[in-house]
Amino acid sequence: MATGPAPTPARIALVSFLGVRAFDVSVITEVWGVDRTDRGVPPFDLRRVAADPAPIPLRGGLSLTPDRTLSWLTRADLIVVPGLDDHLTPAPAPVLEALRRAHARSTPIAALCGGAFTLAQAGLLDGRRAVTHWNLTDLLRAHHPRVTVVPDALFLHDDNIWTSAGTAAGIDLCLHLVRTTHGAEAAAAIARSMVTAPLRTGTQAQFIEHPTPHTDRDADTLAAVRAYALTHLAEPHTVAGLAARAGMSPRSFARHFQATTGTTPLRWLITQRIAAAQKLLERTDLPLPEVARRTGFGSEITMRQHFATHLATSPRDYRLAFRHPLDQPEVDTVRPHP
Repeated sequence: MATGPAPTPARIALVSFLGVRAFDVSVITEVWGVDRTDRGVPPFDLRRVAADPAPIPLRGGLSLTPDRTLSWLTRADLIVVPGLDDHLTPAPAPVLEALRRAHARSTPIAALCGGAFTLAQAGLLDGRRAVTHWNLTDLLRAHHPRVTVVPDALFLHDDNIWTSAGTAAGIDLCLHLVRTTHGAEAAAAIARSMVTAPLRTGTQAQFIEHPTPHTDRDADTLAAVRAYALTHLAEPHTVAGLAARAGMSPRSFARHFQATTGTTPLRWLITQRIAAAQKLLERTDLPLPEVARRTGFGSEITMRQHFATHLATSPRDYRLAFRHPLDQPEVDTVRPHP
């Protein structure tokens, strides 16, 4: 059977300089530097880009050897900046200038955790919203007062620039960038390989240090309610109905739910329904009204409104962009990751 030409790999640039975090380098490499084409993931061309080719020592006795100079950024489809061991580490002037030129060319730029400080040094966050680890928000505000620091998001997008909160939120952002560019199935395949959730909901407010707001029993009860909602996604759900299943008042349920997940019950439910709809649009030929029914949106119009708000696209256009042409329709109930 004849096949078409192999797809052109997406070109990803990992910006490197003395002081970048080994963990973030590893995350970027794990997401875009592993060949998973046998699992349906598109090919990626990940390059370690630096001002010069000299090996860069990393904390923990590791080192990173650049394989491209900063001139390669003109070819990149996406530029990713790791976080820093010392968040006030000054980036080399050539790196900052290269980032400014890349943004002027409209190349997407993403920073993990303290990488936001590097983008702020370049002036790319002036007048824009950005996020970093919750424990660094005051530091970022103090040293870069022209940046609008958002205290609790997992990741943010503003004018083709992405920033993320700390450590695991960097994984969230990398998977989100794969999802928005290559589809939910590609992101899910990478997440399965990494043994992590393909999509976390909520904000980093759920991780900020504060007294435990409720007992372990309440947390287990809420987890059971979320699991129930996911396995009955096509059914209508209200806060009052979910609260009754948890044996709580609606007010108490909503308060404990947000403390646990970082988001409200209804926002969480919408996120799960969108994720389920994405899977059906990619993997089945079901008509759009049936996709809306199976995922609990009720109508194609409602589903279209949520896609426009959360994904900046329509269900029809999403299917055209990410449909797997050789996939067979699925007939089982969609059960997105909790």
